[in-house]
Amino acid sequence: MKKSNRLFKNRYKKMNPNVEENKEKELEEEVNEELSQAEPTEQPEEEAVETPEEETEEVVANELESKLKEAEEKATELNDRYLRLSAEFDNYRKRTLKEKTELILNGSEKAFTSILPVLDDMERAMQTMEKATDVAAVREGVELIYTKFLQTLEQNGVKPIPTEGQNLDTDFHEAIALIDAPTEEQKGKILDCVQKGYTLNDKVIRHAKVVIGK
Repeated sequence: MKKSNRLFKNRYKKMNPNVEENKEKELEEEVNEELSQAEPTEQPEEEAVETPEEETEEVVANELESKLKEAEEKATELNDRYLRLSAEFDNYRKRTLKEKTELILNGSEKAFTSILPVLDDMERAMQTMEKATDVAAVREGVELIYTKFLQTLEQNGVKPIPTEGQNLDTDFHEAIALIDAPTEEQKGKILDCVQKGYTLNDKVIRHAKVVIGK
């Protein structure tokens, strides 16, 4: 810049040799001022400084990202647990259905197994009757088999419904006929049982068919 000033002053002196010294100084000052205005001033670079708001936003973003990651892991864990429980329940349902089907098909197995010995006695009695000559002995044998059969039924929860001298109870009895009662006390009572009724574990499986006195 100083070199340019000197060149400009030398050139100006040659062009105006009679100009006074003070005029030269004024001109020099004006030139210096114009040159200083023409040259751009270098601005110092401003360092980037994070504001408190930006720092807060970054912390919140990190927290949200952390919580999102935890939620995704929890969702994956719950989904795996649901799939395991669903598979276990499906296996349990299939197993229970199979057991229920087997129970329906084979639920009477115990009852029939207990009746088989009575059937064996009946077969032996029939073989004996072919050669037997003592009717009383044969009768006694059949009575024993009948008693054994009733005991077997009772062991399996089957019991006969009492009827003799009982009042009519439609929960257990079915009246199929009315006849004149021999006495006043027998009116409305059961006089005869045409067919026995039975209960299974206190549930009626066959009503007793009876005759009522009127």
